[in-house]
Amino acid sequence: MNIQFKKGALELCVLALLDKQDRYGYELVQKISGQIAISEGSVYPLLRRLKKEEYFTTYLQESQEGPSRKYYQLTKKGRDHLHTLMEEWQQFTKGVNKIIKEGVGYEKR
Repeated sequence: MNIQFKKGALELCVLALLDKQDRYGYELVQKISGQIAISEGSVYPLLRRLKKEEYFTTYLQESQEGPSRKYYQLTKKGRDHLHTLMEEWQQFTKGVNKIIKEGVGYEKR
């Protein structure tokens, strides 16, 4: 898959996963990489940036499987940003799909 497609969607995926529950970094990587081929190295810089922009907070929680894990918790500002991104994504994909359908006769299979 095109790297630019992934970059644009990764922020939306991270925020969407945090909307329902707090998650730790590796869990986010696993959830996303189960659907989209990504590397860990692409997620952690994004997490740092989103935290700096105050879209979520972090806290440590002990783990029975090893060291404490840093969990990410969406803030109100992050939830508002997620909803904006979701609206933009829906408009964008609707437009792209319309163009593809008109341009190459693409039909859902």
